[in-house]
Amino acid sequence: MSTLLYGRPPVVFDPPSTGAGGAIQTSPLIPGSTALETVPEGSVDEIMVYAPPGVLERRYTLALALKALKVGGRLDVMALKDKGGSRLKKELTGFGLEVGETAKAHHRRCIVVRPETTAGIDEAIAEGAARIVPGLEAWSQPGIFAWDRIDAGSALLAEYLPALNGAGADLGCGYGALATVVLRSAGVTGLRLIDLDRRAVEAARKNVEDSRASFEWADVRTLAAAGELNFVVSNPPFHDGGAEDRRLGQAFIRKAAELLKKGGVAWIVANRHLPYEAELNAAFGRVRLVADEGGYKLFEAVK
Repeated sequence: MSTLLYGRPPVVFDPPSTGAGGAIQTSPLIPGSTALETVPEGSVDEIMVYAPPGVLERRYTLALALKALKVGGRLDVMALKDKGGSRLKKELTGFGLEVGETAKAHHRRCIVVRPETTAGIDEAIAEGAARIVPGLEAWSQPGIFAWDRIDAGSALLAEYLPALNGAGADLGCGYGALATVVLRSAGVTGLRLIDLDRRAVEAARKNVEDSRASFEWADVRTLAAAGELNFVVSNPPFHDGGAEDRRLGQAFIRKAAELLKKGGVAWIVANRHLPYEAELNAAFGRVRLVADEGGYKLFEAVK
């Protein structure tokens, strides 16, 4: 293992290629990638990290990368200035490193060489690791959507969701909060929990102990769909890399329709400002606004 890559840095930073003979991808947001947590300590020559915006998640990732590096190995890390980049140098210095910093394309870039000794690595890993969150009493991890709380949109969906029947899917399942509500219905025969985030899927496996549940680390947008499901529930994402992207939710709506059989139902919640009505009306035969509360809209859509 000579070179690792975490995330998808902009091409202006000349990221290494992945694939046969190339760098090994380690982002939990890229299905099929290698978990950085599993990389043997001191086994890597170079790592490029496109740092995540959350403080705990970013420090955890940097600490894991430093742990994986050989002494003398090179860490090349960058982030948008307003998405953690302005803090990179200070955070890396806090690990006992000498840091070279440059600015480019609205990013800050830091390059360090792994010294013999570091500071605070184990503490940062512990702070960013998966754990049972007090109050939730569920497994979660910094970096997962709404990792330490019940998201208000999901709570609204759970409040109005009727007892469902047959086979269904939870698109963007997170750590499994909504799935636990769906599976209270004895009429549910199976539920696919699908998320782009490996950490969310791993947490959901621990939180949803039900033989009717199955778990998939996958990009919802590229799922094969045969129109076989009775229902879909979803609180679609609308951020990609920290920036709002309404196309994500629109893609989830289209995929929900593709997954459902004729007469199947989708329960979808979204922030009030997101314009999903046109996409819903185009993809479904009947659409009903069930609730408009607390900044969220809840729709029932029948294929």
